[in-house]
Amino acid sequence: MYDDNNIKELRARIIEKSPSLNAYQDKWWLLGTSGCHLCDIAAQLLAQFQAVQPIDYHNVDIADFDESLMMEFATTIPVILTPSKRLNYPFSVLDLQQLLSQ
Repeated sequence: MYDDNNIKELRARIIEKSPSLNAYQDKWWLLGTSGCHLCDIAAQLLAQFQAVQPIDYHNVDIADFDESLMMEFATTIPVILTPSKRLNYPFSVLDLQQLLSQ
């Protein structure tokens, strides 16, 4: 898990390239793309987590990014970006819980 001061800067760059995400700036983002089986697994984990912890997240398709930003995530998706943390796959429900407790 990344505990990185650059997460806010990264999210700002993503919003700059995809202004529609500004409406979701306070939510968790699940970065992935269609046809990514690991992204489907990550979405299922988030759904399981939501059954016990009401979090709000938004799916973000990296295919909508410009090429340089998309390539930044192409080999690491799925990725969860909270407003202050980054979590690369693989992760578990326990890892998601730890995101909330930090």
